[in-house]
Amino acid sequence: MNKATYLKRGTGPMQNRSFAAAAGFTLIELMVVVAVVAILAAIAVPSYQEQIRKSRRAQAKADLVEYMQGGERFFTVNNTYVGYALPNGQSPREAGATARYTLAASTQTATQLVLTATAVGPQASDRCGDLSVSNTGLKTRSGAAALADCW
Repeated sequence: MNKATYLKRGTGPMQNRSFAAAAGFTLIELMVVVAVVAILAAIAVPSYQEQIRKSRRAQAKADLVEYMQGGERFFTVNNTYVGYALPNGQSPREAGATARYTLAASTQTATQLVLTATAVGPQASDRCGDLSVSNTGLKTRSGAAALADCW
């Protein structure tokens, strides 16, 4: 069979294929998949970021309690909080890393000590804001979230 008769008879490989047998995705199917992925990402990314902020907040709380225990030991020995200095201005677990909270004594007198963790960088958008703990065990936050959600 020569080339001319092959094309004339309609027996070529593309001529016998039915439309239903074509494989692949249509543009509509592809757009539906893209839309579903976008919706899932719109839900997952903010949730993930909130969990990261929550874990960093837990770290700041642990640091505040640890440093307050050091302050109490200092008070037991010296009968005053005056002269107690925090070992670091940030978490000892973040040494060399980007600090998410700065730690400082916001009130320091002979009989009172209040340590505050001030949120910095992306952590500043945390719903709990800055966290504080006093020598009497009073725990506060500057954000609008409920105290039980933050501490």
